[in-house]
Amino acid sequence: MELRRATKSQSKLRIGMAGTSGSGKTYSSLLMASGMTSWDKIAIIDTENGSADLYSNLGPYNVITLTAPFSPERYIEAIKTCEQAGMEVIIIDSITHEWDGTGGILQIHEQLGGNSFTAWGKLTPRHNAFIQAILQSPAHIITTVRRKQDYAMETVDGKVKVQKQGLKEVTREGFEYELTLSFALAQNHLAVASKDRTGLFMDRPEFVISSETGKQLIAWANSGTPAKFAPTMPAMVQEDIRPDEYSRAQIKDVIASDTAAIGTETITRQEPTKKEITKETLQAQAERVKPLLTKNADAPAEIPCPLHTKQDGSPMMMKYRPARDVYSHARKDGANWEYCQGKGFPGEEVLNNKQTESLVDQASNDIPF
Repeated sequence: MELRRATKSQSKLRIGMAGTSGSGKTYSSLLMASGMTSWDKIAIIDTENGSADLYSNLGPYNVITLTAPFSPERYIEAIKTCEQAGMEVIIIDSITHEWDGTGGILQIHEQLGGNSFTAWGKLTPRHNAFIQAILQSPAHIITTVRRKQDYAMETVDGKVKVQKQGLKEVTREGFEYELTLSFALAQNHLAVASKDRTGLFMDRPEFVISSETGKQLIAWANSGTPAKFAPTMPAMVQEDIRPDEYSRAQIKDVIASDTAAIGTETITRQEPTKKEITKETLQAQAERVKPLLTKNADAPAEIPCPLHTKQDGSPMMMKYRPARDVYSHARKDGANWEYCQGKGFPGEEVLNNKQTESLVDQASNDIPF
């Protein structure tokens, strides 16, 4: 652990463009990108029914037309295609479909049915992989997102009424936290910065985005010391890593190849200087962190056991056990501990087992604690 003075390094921009239909998200994104690089180094991933081709008169930029299903994996594939082609600015127009489009996360969740938080346990890693593909890209990335009117149920004078809550981005909440800056576009095409880490546009009056906007941003991104390469593979093997940040797929990637995205860093295998780093070493590392890789961030910390109560009649709460991805509570039988996962303790006769199906995923129940 090292304490050092803060210094600005060169960075890749992650820009958000949010607005309702007709606010100029696509057009503004293209103009901004043209100030950041040449037209032939711009690619737009178009999910908006060919709208990207409408502005071909601006310059010879590149287009990938993405149609349904809008799964996270198809978005990731499109991003990788642009990167491999050497694109310097990638516009994703829009990310809304990955969340709320045909074949997107919300539709997949609905189709899975069954236990809701168990379904989210499967879908959250897929969505996070899409976000990481954006954050880890060697290109500058501009994302557009649709906005719509948000409503909430509020009690006014004893009556429940529907109240307007302003405009809301149609994607998973929290995406804006990942961005360098985010612009909100109005129907008159004027933009205002809702978040700005560059300090170039915050508290600035509404303005029209142009290529000059892109020139200011690329100058800011290229200022500072050259970006350092991510830690080499030997650093990953040290004991101070935090394995709860890594997914099964990411560990598997490290074992299978020489480069993998880990958390917020890209780990690149290089020639070790002190000791040999082999696939066997990495396999041992994977086995060490494997029990901690099933943690479901969306799972409640506790749920009530449908079979057991405390002496005062209150519910016996089953705690979430991330190492096994199950819920259970314990009791001591002599010198041994027994665990109930909503199906009773060992040897206990249980007549109402069906009550557990809405609380505990059946597949998890078959895993011994």
